[in-house]
Amino acid sequence: MGKMVSYKRPDGKSVNGYLAEPPAGAKAPGMVVIQEWWGLNDQIKGIADKLAKSGYRALVPDLYRGKVAKAADEASHMMKGLNFPDAAEQDIRGAVQYLKQSSKKVAVGGFCMGGAQTILSAVRVPEMDAGACFYGIPDLSAAELKTIRIPLICHFANRDGHWTPAKVNDLEAALKQSKSQFEIYRYDAQHAFMNEARPQVYDAASAKLAWDRTVKFLKHALA
Repeated sequence: MGKMVSYKRPDGKSVNGYLAEPPAGAKAPGMVVIQEWWGLNDQIKGIADKLAKSGYRALVPDLYRGKVAKAADEASHMMKGLNFPDAAEQDIRGAVQYLKQSSKKVAVGGFCMGGAQTILSAVRVPEMDAGACFYGIPDLSAAELKTIRIPLICHFANRDGHWTPAKVNDLEAALKQSKSQFEIYRYDAQHAFMNEARPQVYDAASAKLAWDRTVKFLKHALA
């Protein structure tokens, strides 16, 4: 359904990405989709295809430059090698700017590592109109989180051993000090409950609820 494209970062370097477009074409609202720590794999391309079916232009930047992890230790190594501020301010911002050449409004959304990148981008990417975060929180101070002004929808798993309910509470407290119109939802599920390619953690009911809430949020936020 989608195709690989190349776009420019603000610094002029080129990045590849996977672009899925709806029948409405280039004028439809856009969403930059940020991968889990695995890379630009078939599962995250499937999320972009699903967004296109819901009426959005979805662009997944190839943050790992063609590398895709097969095992968790490899994914962890690749994520640790990623320069998070550069990815937000250059790769993701460039993707938002690319979509905004024809889309009036563009959101950023991501999963796991991509969820953390979504919130980091809400601080660092001025052209971003909304954010959809799935179980990820960046290493940001409360003061930085307070600067967020765009609407956010955030989904977290109560049985997440890394981004724990306590960390979600800290995020919520910081966002309450911001001008963001935000929604935070908690699910009785495990980390990565949206990932149908990982049956040991996938939770179909929670995934459907989170997806439906996100599509409803995007319809309003990108109108």
